[in-house]
Order: sequence, then structure tokens, then C-alpha cells
Amino acid sequence: MQNILLVLLGPTGVGKTDLSIDIAGQFDCEIISCDSRQFYREMAIGTSPPTEDQQKKIKHNFIKFLSVKSYYSASLFERDVVNLLPELFRKNKIVLMTGGSGMYINAVCDGIDDIPDVDPTIREKYTLKYNEEGLESLRASLKLLDPEHYKKVDLRNYKRIIRALEICETTGQPYSTYLKNEKRKRDFRVIKIGLERSREELYERINVRVDMMIELGLEEEARTLHEFRNLNALNTVGYKEFFNLFEGKISREKAVELIKQNSRRYAKRQMTWWAKDNEIKWFHPEKKREILEYIENEIQR
Repeated sequence: MQNILLVLLGPTGVGKTDLSIDIAGQFDCEIISCDSRQFYREMAIGTSPPTEDQQKKIKHNFIKFLSVKSYYSASLFERDVVNLLPELFRKNKIVLMTGGSGMYINAVCDGIDDIPDVDPTIREKYTLKYNEEGLESLRASLKLLDPEHYKKVDLRNYKRIIRALEICETTGQPYSTYLKNEKRKRDFRVIKIGLERSREELYERINVRVDMMIELGLEEEARTLHEFRNLNALNTVGYKEFFNLFEGKISREKAVELIKQNSRRYAKRQMTWWAKDNEIKWFHPEKKREILEYIENEIQR
């Protein structure tokens, strides 16, 4: 049998973690986490990583293995996962990767353009610029440094604009010159399973999950990380809203409201990211038997 990478993806709050444990148990395989914020050990509450019991039940890779002060990227994740997979495939012909970080998933499945590493201080500079001057200031800088990419990038997504700016400044070349979009050949087969719920159902789950995080101590966790607020890892829903609370910019009630609102918006952006990927077979998370049957059938093809 050919080596197979199962990819279980879906928006935040949809129910990936519990189902991934069941699937990994069914196929006796390890899990690769592909949630880029669960990589950071200091963000245990706000990113909802698998519990200690779940991690004891099924071995997870790439959970809480970095500090928020560490530099990491989709290209580094691609390198690390591709290097790890041969070892995992020696144990089992099937490996499960699960998460909601679309760019990181694509990097492993299809490869990512070979973009140089950046100086973290440059990222911090542009993150600070965004926090102090707003999105329009970033847009103006990008239009000056890389007018071609300015025409294509989502001008509402400050993270993508910062990514382009840091490459421009680090290399002295426009970011657009590094974008070739060439799909890499892999020596494993990819089977993609997407999880989806109705908007009302998903949004209610997100709201409940935010309330649970706050009960578990999200505000206190955010307070311990406030000094690192300008790092890229902390430009994350659940933390940046509390940072604004600590700085007296908004009330606590408003912070909680914004965490829920921004989490819902993030889920919507995730679904938009995957909308054009025809390789994904979509299921409701509660259709476990149908999902397992689909995987079995795909493995036998």
C-alpha cells in the first residue's frame, strides 16, 4: 500500500480534535497538528490544544514545541513535516494531519515557494507599525515596495501584508518575485476530509468555546503574555483583544464580545480559503461512520 497522509481540516470550533482522536485510533496512527497557534507552549488556553489525556491516548506531533519568541513559518513547517513523515510511515502506512491553518496544510500537501527566512525584528517593526498606525499605513508601504503584489493581495489581511513587507525589506527584492506557485511532487498520497457545520451551529459552538476559555483563565494567560504583544505569535484572536483591555482601550465586556466576533470572522475566512479546493470531501463532524467508510474506500482505491 502506498503511504497515505490523511488530512482532517475545518474551521475553528467545528470539532476536529475529538474526531481526529477517533480516526487515529481506528487506523492506529500518529497525529501531526497543523494549527499554527497550537505550536506555542505559552498559549495553552487560547488555542485549545488537545488535552493531556488525548495526547496520552494518541501521540501528537507539533504541539506546544515552540516559544512565542521563536520564529516559525509555513516553509519551516513544510520542511519539518516532510522530514518527519518517513519515520512515521515506517511505523504505519497512514498518518493523520489535522488543523485549520490553510497555508500550513497546503505547504505540506503541495509545497510552498522557497522564500528566504526573515529577520524577526523586521516583522516586529511592521507589527508595531500596524498596531500604532493601522492597516492603511501597511498598504501604503506595500504599494511602494511591491506594486505588483499590492494588486493581488487581500488588502484586508494585515498578516499577509506584513509577510510581504518583511520579505521585501529582508531581501531587497519585491515579494512577488518569489511567488512561483509550483506544486511539488510528494512520495505519499493525500486524502483530504473537511468538516463543516451550518453557520448558526458553528457560531454557537464558537461562542460557547470562548466562554469556556475565559472560565479556564484566558484573561490571566493573556496578561502573562502582554509584554510580548508585538510578537507575531500574539497577533491572535483571544489575546489581542485582552491586550487592548489591559491598555485601557476597551472594556472587559467589549473584549469578550470582540473575541467571539473575531473568532467567527476567522472561521469564515478559513472556509473561504478552502472553497476552491476540489480535493476536499466535506462531512458533518457527527457523521463519523460515513467519514471512516469514505477513508477506507479511498485507501483501497
